[in-house]
Amino acid sequence: MRLIPWEEERLQIFAAAELARRRRAAGIRLNHPEAVALICDAMLEAARAGDGYAEVEAAGREAVDPREVLDGVRELLDEVRLEVLFGDGSRVMALVDPLGRGSPTDPLGPGALVVGDERDVVLNDERDSIELTVTSSSRRRIRVSSHFPFDRVNQRLLFDRAAARGFHLDLPAGGYAGWEPGETKVVRLVRFAGERGERGERGEGTGR
Repeated sequence: MRLIPWEEERLQIFAAAELARRRRAAGIRLNHPEAVALICDAMLEAARAGDGYAEVEAAGREAVDPREVLDGVRELLDEVRLEVLFGDGSRVMALVDPLGRGSPTDPLGPGALVVGDERDVVLNDERDSIELTVTSSSRRRIRVSSHFPFDRVNQRLLFDRAAARGFHLDLPAGGYAGWEPGETKVVRLVRFAGERGERGERGEGTGR
């Protein structure tokens, strides 16, 4: 028997769903992969039986009861995306919050973001730091990313490069500072941690 890749994947889903059904029948609460397998299996079977889009979606949503999963699985299972083969061709279906049943998620469940007061965040505490006056002589805007070795930035930024060796901008990772043509600003630099403070490192483009 020769199977195309889609058929092989279908059998894998069925095997995972069958294992999940056995565990559910034994009274074992489902984990994330088991719940996903059951939802996908139900949708594919409904489509194979000739059901339409709405019926296939309903089959996926009804496949697993929220009470059958482990704590936290409902919050982790925010979406199931599956390619389903209908009579008129395949479509990608996305079930958003398939275990929700209209109820809100636990705001402190797995994956939740708890945002504190940004004033409590301390960056580069106890690192050596300096302040330098930097002037742009470029005709274009120049941007410097947070962790690029500051002594190696665009040559059209004018400042004491010797003093900047081993330092980078005192900004969160991914942040940057920018200079408009002719602009002068004072920046705060902090020393690299470890050996990078001595030898510097390669970085991305620094603007022109």
